[in-house]
Amino acid sequence: MPRPSVRGKLLLAGLDTLHSKGFNGCSIQDITEAAGVPKGSFFNHFKSKELLVLDVLVPYGESNRIDMLFDQTKPPLERLRHHFNFLAESYARFDFERGCLLGNLGAEIATSHPPVREALREILQAWAGIVAGVLREAQEAGEIRPDLNVEELGNFLVNAWEGVVLRLKIVKNRAPVDEFLDVCFGILLR
Repeated sequence: MPRPSVRGKLLLAGLDTLHSKGFNGCSIQDITEAAGVPKGSFFNHFKSKELLVLDVLVPYGESNRIDMLFDQTKPPLERLRHHFNFLAESYARFDFERGCLLGNLGAEIATSHPPVREALREILQAWAGIVAGVLREAQEAGEIRPDLNVEELGNFLVNAWEGVVLRLKIVKNRAPVDEFLDVCFGILLR
């Protein structure tokens, strides 16, 4: 297996460091030390920490397994529930302390870094659109009511999920996830 390039090391270390310490809580030095590369090499690949953030959003998104929402071998609502459970399990691996990098960055730097805000807006919009597509499939399969506005509901579920993740960081247990799933799949999507 090929060794990661310096840029690859910086991306992986940047993702982990930004997710664990936050944008303002980590320095370029922290990132380069975690990557095991000289500090000067950072600027050979990124002009700023903000530009690194924009690049780490891609591997972060891939780690969240959006692809499972497209698995046609499972019914739509099962895919959706499985996706949210997968995310919850990934947060549990870090004792619910890290939360969602998208929400963390949104709360921390969206106001001060417009390019990051725009990237986060696009990612959340795309995620909500994918969720809406799954909900549309659920309507077509007769799993949910045909009168529901799936675009609005997709936005609501993503927005509510981000609130759940914030609450996870506070209570440090899975209860907010279980409440979210109970309300979504037991009341809203019946």
